[in-house]
Amino acid sequence: MHELKLFAGLSNPRLAKEVCDYLKVEQGDALVTTFSDGESRVQINENVRGKDVFLFQSSCNPVNKHLMELLLMIDALKRSSAYRITAVIPYYGYGRQDRKDQPRVPISAKLVADLITTAGADRVLTMDLHAGQIQGFFNIPVDHLYAAPVLLDYVGRRGGQDLVVVSPDAGGVERARAFAKRLQANLAIIDKRREGPNEAHVMHIIGDVDGKDALLLDDMIDTAGTITQGAVACMEHGARRVWTACTHPVLSGPALDRLNASPLEEVVVTNTIPLNGKDATCPKLKMLSVAPLLGEAIKRIHEEESVSSLFV
Repeated sequence: MHELKLFAGLSNPRLAKEVCDYLKVEQGDALVTTFSDGESRVQINENVRGKDVFLFQSSCNPVNKHLMELLLMIDALKRSSAYRITAVIPYYGYGRQDRKDQPRVPISAKLVADLITTAGADRVLTMDLHAGQIQGFFNIPVDHLYAAPVLLDYVGRRGGQDLVVVSPDAGGVERARAFAKRLQANLAIIDKRREGPNEAHVMHIIGDVDGKDALLLDDMIDTAGTITQGAVACMEHGARRVWTACTHPVLSGPALDRLNASPLEEVVVTNTIPLNGKDATCPKLKMLSVAPLLGEAIKRIHEEESVSSLFV
């Protein structure tokens, strides 16, 4: 069997180290830096010929810089005769631009998929894509993981009275329904009308949250407008308490101020994106690690075993 090697860019070094610790492997030696004019510079400092290489990089802020690092590292590994290159992308940036919803706009999620494939990746491992059909944008195998087992374990231990899982918009209904089924909880849906990019206006709630603990579930929190407006709507409809769980804490712009000012008791996220600066000090944020899940998936891919059985 080809030896497993794991390299990482600069996007999420802590999660990369946790995955290496789970797999009991040393992280590969690579130089990732920038020239004085801002160009990314990459050099692989060890032999990877014939190795089964996993390249770890989230496309989080600064998105374009981290994406470029990923592409350059893939190209460097390909030109170094790696046996197989798997791009491990816990958070797939540009995933929200997955269709032409307005005239003369790009399908950026497809373009990023083409860039990763053209650079030389043989397969992709990612988590909680904004839309499942993004897998079809790739002409290489995609292993799509879900953070649901990690979130479910925490939510189950935290408990709650008459828990109802709330989807903050129609697009998240399938995710919320599956989550509610596992918890044997009720389901509610927020009817949201978007007025512009990163702006949302809550209209009303389909379902009963009166006197219940409401758990808002989403794949990401960006500017936190959707989640905080949803929390207010739940409280206005009589919810006893409201909290939220999501996979990707993008937390851009006014997100922290909105979360702190909202009626949300707790904001549960995973470490697919690192919390830095003020984000790490927010008292409402609870971060869970997906390192064991990612590590087990990498192990199964390397050993040619089933990945989907992780979610049975």
